[in-house]
Amino acid sequence: MFLSGDKLKAVFARAKKERFGIIASNVVFDSVIRATVQGYDAQRSDGLLQMSGGACKFAAGGTADIEAGASLISAMVKTIAAQYKQSGIGLHIDHATPNYFEFIRFCVENNLVSSVMIDASKEDFEENVRITREVVNLAHRHGVLVEGEIGYIKGTEDEIVSDTELYTQPEEALAFVQQTGVDLFAASVGTNHGVTKGSKVHLRLDLIKQIDDLLIANDVETGIVLHGASGLTVKQQRDAIVNGVVKINKDTRYQIDIAAAVQAYWADNADAIVCPAGTDPEDYMPDKKRFDPRKWMVKGEQRIQAAVESLVQTTGSAGRSILL
Repeated sequence: MFLSGDKLKAVFARAKKERFGIIASNVVFDSVIRATVQGYDAQRSDGLLQMSGGACKFAAGGTADIEAGASLISAMVKTIAAQYKQSGIGLHIDHATPNYFEFIRFCVENNLVSSVMIDASKEDFEENVRITREVVNLAHRHGVLVEGEIGYIKGTEDEIVSDTELYTQPEEALAFVQQTGVDLFAASVGTNHGVTKGSKVHLRLDLIKQIDDLLIANDVETGIVLHGASGLTVKQQRDAIVNGVVKINKDTRYQIDIAAAVQAYWADNADAIVCPAGTDPEDYMPDKKRFDPRKWMVKGEQRIQAAVESLVQTTGSAGRSILL
């Protein structure tokens, strides 16, 4: 079932109250949308799919029409989600920078999404607040949630690149939430966008807890978001949730999974499409039963679905869909 912003708000409110996490999965291809939705539903967990500006441009094809791409992704998500009854699925715009304001408006006013992230973290604090508040005012009129961010998360994620890391300060986090009215708050606490290993990440659990405690003490309790979380260990994710995180983003993890599954398939089936060494090309015939894309692309889907099922078990959302 596709979730409206109000339903998604209820999902995060429950997650925060009961201290479990929602896995947010970046998508663009129909195969990844299908795999993630099936993974959430198999575990009876609510989930959030995410589309970036770059993903929307890619989905549109040669025109790179971001609005057309967003419309296509939204339609796929809604169509696939409608087939499943044990999980609620929201759709989120990930890392929309200020130059994408009209894109956000298009998605919000055309009921394409459940939530949006405005990432004005590269601006100074006052400008970040002004821009974020403008998005909040727009989105809330249409029942859409808003995620905001202060601080820099190092690494590359789609069109977002940062060579530096700037930790979020609790007092600034409090002021930001109070002045903007965001529904979700992304904090820079040591994670990195891109390929990382949890053992190499110094995750600032103390900082997450300080931010969470301060927001609660000032009656503006807000779900905290972890970006760049693909490489984190099970323990790191669970500890982050205990300390206030409700949304954990995954993108690179799925890219690795699908690439590894397809690579493994072709390592065993190269002769289905490539004439083996020592065989006369005149005697060789490609094997349609094995090179049909439905035979090898499904391997990636299966790997991603398994990853989603494992992740929602890690974060504690399995069996806790608001639809149950």
